[in-house]
Amino acid sequence: MRRSFTVALERYGYRVKSAADGLAGLELFRDESFDLLILDVMLPGLDGIGLCRRVRETSLVPVLMMSARGDGLDVVAGLEAGADDYVVKPVDTYVLVARIRSLLRRATYAPAPAPGSERQPAGDEPPRPGAEVLVFGDLAIDTGGLEVFVSGSPVALTPTELKLLLAFAARPGIVLERHTLLRDVWDYGWDGDSRVVDLCVQRLRGKLGRDRIETVRGFGYKLRR
Repeated sequence: MRRSFTVALERYGYRVKSAADGLAGLELFRDESFDLLILDVMLPGLDGIGLCRRVRETSLVPVLMMSARGDGLDVVAGLEAGADDYVVKPVDTYVLVARIRSLLRRATYAPAPAPGSERQPAGDEPPRPGAEVLVFGDLAIDTGGLEVFVSGSPVALTPTELKLLLAFAARPGIVLERHTLLRDVWDYGWDGDSRVVDLCVQRLRGKLGRDRIETVRGFGYKLRR
């Protein structure tokens, strides 16, 4: 399967390097630079979930998890470990490529400044000339520099976490349903798994504060002003 996916992705123009087990994959990741990682949950030696945790210790590179079970604990564990998305085996190549393209778009995301947004310094960090900084209590978002600060201290977010936060910040106080977030953040043109949203919100809360993003039961989430 690893060889077949390598050949298929190379036909789409991607440069691919692969490893047969988790420890070899970790060594390869440390030795070289990658735009995106695809991790199989069932890797020998060091499984994909453990490898994802090790990667997240030092890197915010987009991670796509591959699982043989779409409704099992593997999916939740992978997302909790820091994966941005997942696919279930067996997976068609065109679906895999669509997910890869979506993740790479998020990694290079550069939104236009929000019209009418409040221009303020982010804590002790002065904004760049012309940058729009959105401020919600102790949370500040530099939409030009794509930087986030809590009480003046920078917060490291993955591309998916950042795009999710920007979606909330564009409509503060407005409840955003899960299917809306799946469409706007994950680029799903079809029904996706809402656990992806829930787990990403959970990770955001861990970095920004538990009360910053509010759950509206039966509907979705909203960013508190």
